[in-house]
Amino acid sequence: MVNFVVCDDSKEILNSVNNIIDEEMMKNKISYNKHLYQEYDTDFIKLMKSKLPGRIYILDIETPKNSGIDIARKIREHDVESIIIFLTTHDHLGYIVLKSDFLFLSFINKYDNYKENLRKSIRRALKLLGTKPVVRFEDRGAIYTIPINDILYITRDNIERKIVITTDYSKYSVNKTLCDMLEMLGDTFKQSHRSCIVNTNRILAVDTVKKKIIFDNGTEIDLLSTKYKNEVIAK
Repeated sequence: MVNFVVCDDSKEILNSVNNIIDEEMMKNKISYNKHLYQEYDTDFIKLMKSKLPGRIYILDIETPKNSGIDIARKIREHDVESIIIFLTTHDHLGYIVLKSDFLFLSFINKYDNYKENLRKSIRRALKLLGTKPVVRFEDRGAIYTIPINDILYITRDNIERKIVITTDYSKYSVNKTLCDMLEMLGDTFKQSHRSCIVNTNRILAVDTVKKKIIFDNGTEIDLLSTKYKNEVIAK
């Protein structure tokens, strides 16, 4: 899943960027969401601090109330993986951005062929996102891409005969088996129960008395069996 987070105080530019995203993503069988803002308000900050995967930020450098440069700095305080693209009408601000200590993909002048430059930047951003360790699966014609480290645990749904992938931000039902997923995901994933595998990189604590697993985001599950607990504890 790719999440485009766009902020521009110009409604015209915001609509234009929205259309460009749709045009580019129609060329890819990748699921995506768009989050559009005209100001760096509380809703924007809340999303910025969330656990959304695959983020591509497209930020207006100057809005009436805030600086996109300051926002980018806040993003990098807790998120070094998301991709940042700047839009501006002020070329002189490029010097400030270049001197900054945060990574960004491109700096686009709205008055200099910005539509084509933005299209190119989106294509580059999608390629960069594709270099991260991810798991991909198809469901109802859409291809979902999940960063492996975003996965907390995977359970088996015996009624639907599917597995359910639980991440920081969502759940996905997939027509695969737990064995399939163990092969796909590598040795950081271990079986904790006959109907559950867990991402050991995300485990904060294991309570063997209450048979609970606590993850680093506060999520708890009680799917720890005597048969498999040693594998989980060993990691």
